[in-house]
Amino acid sequence: MSSTADFPPPATAPQPGAEDAENLVVIARQAILDEQRAVYGYELFDRNTAANSHTAASDAALLFNALSYAGSEALVGQKTVFVNCTHESLAGGHLELIHPEKVVLEVPTLAANATPEQIAQVLPTLQSLHARGFRIAFSQDVLRRSYAGWLPLAAFIKLDMQAFKPELAEPLVKFARANTKATLVAEKVETAEQYERMAALGVKLFQGYWFARPTLVKAQTIRPSQATIIQLINLVRQQASTDEIEDLLKKDPTLSFNLLRFINSSGFGLSCEVTSFRHAVMILGLKKLFRWAALLLTTSRKDGAPPAVGQTAVVRGRLTELLAAELLPPEECDNAFVVGVFSLLDVMLGMPLDRALASVALPEPVLDALLRNQGVFAPFLELARACESGDDEAFARTAEALHLSNRQVNMAHLQALAWAESVGAEA
Repeated sequence: MSSTADFPPPATAPQPGAEDAENLVVIARQAILDEQRAVYGYELFDRNTAANSHTAASDAALLFNALSYAGSEALVGQKTVFVNCTHESLAGGHLELIHPEKVVLEVPTLAANATPEQIAQVLPTLQSLHARGFRIAFSQDVLRRSYAGWLPLAAFIKLDMQAFKPELAEPLVKFARANTKATLVAEKVETAEQYERMAALGVKLFQGYWFARPTLVKAQTIRPSQATIIQLINLVRQQASTDEIEDLLKKDPTLSFNLLRFINSSGFGLSCEVTSFRHAVMILGLKKLFRWAALLLTTSRKDGAPPAVGQTAVVRGRLTELLAAELLPPEECDNAFVVGVFSLLDVMLGMPLDRALASVALPEPVLDALLRNQGVFAPFLELARACESGDDEAFARTAEALHLSNRQVNMAHLQALAWAESVGAEA
């Protein structure tokens, strides 16, 4: 499929500073256009992996990063995603996390000296993916006689304009049409002449420099410590209760933020937004939660504890939850926790809070408190901040407005600090 010829020169790649590099996700996308020049989909490339050197692990990381970190709405919106796969990655558990309708898997043919037996051995894997609803794209090499068994599974065949002489275009298109039901894509189109030739033959989809070079989508990320993710994996392996898993998610804002952002991405394919940790755990189930955590582990920090701001966010979340418990029904206390713990996302991500929150689904009352300092949760957040800062005037004003005594607030603050300390000890 598209490889070195469809990448910008290496010099155009971003050069992040050393301290930002480990938290920077860079994904290139190249548009696939229809005959009206409207975007049909995007092929994604991992710009942190050298062309032609991707592996099963890098394939999984690309899809995972595209959904979890770069913000799939900004990256691909509702368009179809084309991703290159190694044969090893086709059996990967990461595909269980992706809605099949959202992704086209670009599968390479085998080496030129592959035997008919080796080609046939791949067929059951392809058939399984096809049965699960994945669409598969092949290069024109699949039209060779030895790949006849693969042809019924082809949803797309990408015709590389740099790989055959102009006079072979017509017989190639006719053969593909006669032997497959695949949609044809002319790729690596670099001239108007190439486009016009393929359009005249009835090809409907096009990709290449003549239309658009790949563009880069960058995102600064927050990633949980490996110790926290290992805790989650161990809970899942032990088939822990939803309560226990939810409790861990509440203790690490980076973990919970990434989970909500992932499960609400377009690639996951849900028709409703998930706004609570408990709902996210129940929707995923233990098997998919394990897959998600395992993939997250491969892209997480190797060094120890989360930064101090994460600890502050945990204290703030627990404090807002405890304060809300004095006055609000239990079901509202979870939202109070989210208000507190996500109120420092702007610091964690290094971007305005409204931009940070745009990539994760939250209830409107939570957004009211975080973005507009309004609504039922806003006074609890203000009081939590006053406790942190030692602002006696704000403390007295907000405590009185909520009809909470100094003793109630101080006890809640001590409990929140103790709880956060116990979290740190467990990690």
